[in-house]
Amino acid sequence: MSSTSFAELTMNSTSSSQQSAISWSSEDANQFLNDGGDALDEPSPLGSTTVTTSIRSSNGVTVQEPAKKIQILDTKNYTNQPSVSARAALVMDAQTGEVLYSKNSNRALPIASITKLMTAVVTSDARLNMNEKITLQQGDFSCSGCKSSSSTLRVGDTMNRAEVLLFALMKSENPAASALARTYPGGRSAFYAAMNKKAKALGMNSTHYVESTGLHPGNVSSARDLGILVNVASQYGVIRQFSTTPRYDFNLGYRVLPSNNTNALVRNGGYNINISKTGFINEAGRCVVMHTTLNNRPVAVILLGADTSASRTNDAVRLMNWVSHLPKNI
Repeated sequence: MSSTSFAELTMNSTSSSQQSAISWSSEDANQFLNDGGDALDEPSPLGSTTVTTSIRSSNGVTVQEPAKKIQILDTKNYTNQPSVSARAALVMDAQTGEVLYSKNSNRALPIASITKLMTAVVTSDARLNMNEKITLQQGDFSCSGCKSSSSTLRVGDTMNRAEVLLFALMKSENPAASALARTYPGGRSAFYAAMNKKAKALGMNSTHYVESTGLHPGNVSSARDLGILVNVASQYGVIRQFSTTPRYDFNLGYRVLPSNNTNALVRNGGYNINISKTGFINEAGRCVVMHTTLNNRPVAVILLGADTSASRTNDAVRLMNWVSHLPKNI
């Protein structure tokens, strides 16, 4: 691993994932969302272009040539580098793998519900029937060593796998992520093994998963590793669509659950965000990972361990605004 640069590792991981990133297309995700009719609210005028692209249009998979030789540029001396309060941060050019900003990016930290991004990748790789009905069980609401978590879902709620995945990515519902692992071929243990196998295959060497929700503090990763994961996840149309859905009314037949995305930047629609996942438990602090486009540059933004939701959002905005004004050669 020492002879391979982070940029080369990132791009090679993205390239190798593309063959498995076709399990459910953007068209499938759009059809699922649009079948809800009035259940999907229109985005605000401020974010109409950004949010509409994320939900209504066909994003598809953009195939990129692997980077041949990447020079990691030092941006520490670039003027007006933003201050970040989070414990760890990474901003990476998602096309070349160049690191634009780094703070403690190799430190392994608890990642809370950022875990669900790998849960979605493993679910998508399995090419399971997205129309299969899944009924939530009592075991989906707790796990050994996990933190307690409130939920609008109940034991006995039934929905198809697509709705379960949407619940997990958009609203970060823990019982939904748990049910995805339970209904995986081989059950939870096979699912957790698949999560760690995928992480190892991608070169995420500081990453380890204990379960699929993020409630267990034993789920750890580094900002560096999550930069790789975000770049890979951006190749999956269904993850792009579901993680950036601003709001959705889940109609379970016997009750309706109006739900909003956990990321305020997605809900507000001011940025072109293609992948989003937030997370929080006490050990992890407030976390967020995003894949976005800034000044025509695809960028992965990772923040781990912010003290509050407001400071997490402020850190992200400062970093994204800073990158938006970087010279093109940085």
